Amino acid sequence: MSHLPKLLLLLTIPATLSAQIKTPDAPPQTAVPTDAPLNPALPTVFIVGDSTARNGADLGWGDHFAALFDTSRINVANRAVAGRSSRTYYNEGRWDKVLAELKPGDYVLLQMGHNDGGSTAATIGNDPKGRGSIHTLGEETAEVPINTPYNSGPLAGKTTETVHTFGWYNRRYIAETRAKGATPILLTPTIRNIWKTEPGYKPSIERDMGFRDLDLQLAASEHVPLADMATLEADHLEKIGPERTAPLFPIDHTHTSPEGAALNAGFVAQALREIHSPLANYLKP
Repeated sequence: MSHLPKLLLLLTIPATLSAQIKTPDAPPQTAVPTDAPLNPALPTVFIVGDSTARNGADLGWGDHFAALFDTSRINVANRAVAGRSSRTYYNEGRWDKVLAELKPGDYVLLQMGHNDGGSTAATIGNDPKGRGSIHTLGEETAEVPINTPYNSGPLAGKTTETVHTFGWYNRRYIAETRAKGATPILLTPTIRNIWKTEPGYKPSIERDMGFRDLDLQLAASEHVPLADMATLEADHLEKIGPERTAPLFPIDHTHTSPEGAALNAGFVAQALREIHSPLANYLKP
């Protein structure tokens, strides 16, 4: 294993600590595809997420998603933004822009978690980037100062913010999607290149960086379909092993190569088929 670049060496950490590993900053956002006009006569699938879905050119799985669909029958709109969490995507007014485009018959794929952190109501104010959500599905809140003023969105002009839970933000996305006559679908977060080894066992990859189980609970409580692409990705990476996985993560343990992004797009499509989502009817054979 010594021939691998240092950054890509096999990480051997206790499972209880894996959720505490911080998500690295997104790579510099260069040549990110611009939003193409949508055909108003067609339904649209919107992707709402972070840099794992939209990143520098071809580094997010959302950039490879349209190629899997019959785009003569449906629009594919990647509205993910690098570095955003369930909290900041809402606070910056980016969700309002999606709502303005959303119409009956559309679909919204919601995939958050990598930038939400694992804070409690008592510690959320210590988040220097101001993007973490409270790591529960409940109604806990915390009042924190706004260090960088918002120019738009629901917090524009305010000096303090009421921070909510991961569940609260996602329930809002779900409810407002449904109010528009569209269908929300939860996606489990993409897998990180973090492994653990135990004597006598094959290496196993991290399967929940802290939000997959929350997504499962949220899907059950809100009666929302959940496409578990994370399990499909983890199964594939464990099958090929750490050394063949490493080139798919050339930057850090979170962000993929274009090949890795294309694989993830395929896992999202496969997950939609496995839950028999009506959205899967628009996929190419």
